[in-house]
Amino acid sequence: MAGNLDASAGGKARAKALSKAERSEIARKAAEKRWGSKIEKATHSGELIIGDKTISCAVLENGTRLITQESFLTALDRAPKAKGGTGSAGSTIPPFLAAKNLQMYATEELRSKWTAVRFRNKGNTISYGYDADILPDVCEIYLSARDDGNDLHSQQNAIRAAELIMRGLARVGITALVDEATGYQEVRARDELQQILDEFVQAELRPWMKRFPDEFFKEIYRINGWAYKPGQSKRTPYVGKLVNKYIYDQLAPGVKEELQRLNPKNDNGNRSHKHHQHLTEETGLTALDRQISNVTLLLRISPTKEKFEELFEEAFPPPQQRLPLVIET
Repeated sequence: MAGNLDASAGGKARAKALSKAERSEIARKAAEKRWGSKIEKATHSGELIIGDKTISCAVLENGTRLITQESFLTALDRAPKAKGGTGSAGSTIPPFLAAKNLQMYATEELRSKWTAVRFRNKGNTISYGYDADILPDVCEIYLSARDDGNDLHSQQNAIRAAELIMRGLARVGITALVDEATGYQEVRARDELQQILDEFVQAELRPWMKRFPDEFFKEIYRINGWAYKPGQSKRTPYVGKLVNKYIYDQLAPGVKEELQRLNPKNDNGNRSHKHHQHLTEETGLTALDRQISNVTLLLRISPTKEKFEELFEEAFPPPQQRLPLVIET
């Protein structure tokens, strides 16, 4: 007995002598030994609000959107800590679906996605999270149990919470919400923009070919009350602004700006080439020709500039504003 007490005292003394960083490293290694060394890294984290629920979420390096285990529980009016033997620490079944009356509603697709992910958030703390896509499925399980009369009295608060969450998600996707809350939409937007530019724009300059038909400019001049001379190539600078507004601004987000970067104005305020010489054959020029054709048709059927502007705005409305992050239920 004395030997055990001496060993215990010695262990405490050694632990006390360790620095905070050393103790943290020992704890980290112990956790990895217990749960495995695989820890994902979150690049973005934040909170989204659905009704009166605040849900912590994150985006991993591979783009996976997660909701923390604690948020899954509290969103369903459950205690934030999983009960012993359930959850990521002791079971392959999420703690919010551990009840037997709920498991019968779980599809194979849901089961394949409900594995807990251990990740390190931006605050350098380790958490458990679940694929954000399963939140609506989890709510549906609680509601299905209620509808079939298989719910438990202890699950009534969770069922009411599930119904409120489903109302909040009725008009917007959970992925978009997580991206908005974490700020990941900025990264996603950059990636999507680059894909668009790769499809529409090329750095290599293609030989000049006439892309805008004479009728397009003839109709532009007509609705503005300007004199049009067939065959003339020099046009008022204002025509260039209209071409940008009616044609290049409508191709795809960021395309006009990329064309302006590749084909900048010189010291005289002119461009050395035509923008369309930097458009790709398969996507860029196809979209350009289609836009020119559509606008030319609207010009042809418009008796006045005002009528054309009205038709143009109906045919090509401005981009819709983003949905607000806070969703009322």
